[in-house]
Amino acid sequence: MEIKTIGVLTSGGDAPGMNAAVRAVVRSGISQGLKVIGINRGYAGLIAGDVKEMTARTVSDTVHRGGTILYTARCKEFREEAGLQKAKDMCKKLGIDGIAVIGGDGSYRGARDLSVRGVPCIGIPGTIDNDIACTDYTIGYDTAMNTALDMIDRLMDTAMSHERCIVVEVMGRGAGYIALNTAIAAGASAVLIPEVEPNVEAIITRLQRAYSLGKKHSIVVVAEGSKVRAQELTEIISNRLNMEARCMVLGHVQRGGSPTLRDRVEASRMGCRAVELLSQGIGNRVVCCKGNEIVDYDILEALQMKKEIDMHLYKVMLDVSF
Repeated sequence: MEIKTIGVLTSGGDAPGMNAAVRAVVRSGISQGLKVIGINRGYAGLIAGDVKEMTARTVSDTVHRGGTILYTARCKEFREEAGLQKAKDMCKKLGIDGIAVIGGDGSYRGARDLSVRGVPCIGIPGTIDNDIACTDYTIGYDTAMNTALDMIDRLMDTAMSHERCIVVEVMGRGAGYIALNTAIAAGASAVLIPEVEPNVEAIITRLQRAYSLGKKHSIVVVAEGSKVRAQELTEIISNRLNMEARCMVLGHVQRGGSPTLRDRVEASRMGCRAVELLSQGIGNRVVCCKGNEIVDYDILEALQMKKEIDMHLYKVMLDVSF
């Protein structure tokens, strides 16, 4: 199959570095003599034909910008056979021979469904949660952690000034990578993550011990997917320790902002590899970071992989957090 035109889209939640990946796909594609079509609003935009031709200048001054210049949206219609057929027909109408899909697991399922219907697709991992099993690193993860850390550092100043305990909720509905790493880096007293059964009594004991040793303020980090939510833990701490405790939910601030150097570089590497594969007519693959290498896996194989939290890192948190 001769590849002349490729598309690029972003799907699912936005992540810092997505624009760097789009830029890499566009410029790498053009350098290889391909026409590149930007697809707005993910699979919904593909079905609707909401597209534009991309040039080298289209992606100028975007590598440092957060969010996604192609926008992103969920698309229930794409989960049905009728929606998939519309997307395939639109690709034929627009002359799109393959697509680079930047997003998470849900986006990969769509990429696989299109690939088996004759439109080669390559997945590029873009999600702040770093919860895609086939890759060590996902675009946006480093920026999100640094954003959360900056916010927690600021909260630590207030906690110290008022001798309070502040319980901070960070993103991570099904994965505790952001919470665990920021807790260690911020010098938090405790952390709750989805992968570890919460032990509130152990946290209370840990805080009591710290205060008995002269500590007068503390930070506790809670992933949003923890079985014990941040507000609930705040109330328990306040009541059990007879101290002022406040809850702070960082929320979507973690998704935005200018991507870090690592996010820009990894996004660029993955984007270029995606174009390499598409230019050869190869689809149904996910581009991944393993160690310092960029590799790729079959999408179905990638979706079946499991990713586990680093329990040694969790032990490090316990060892240094009193």
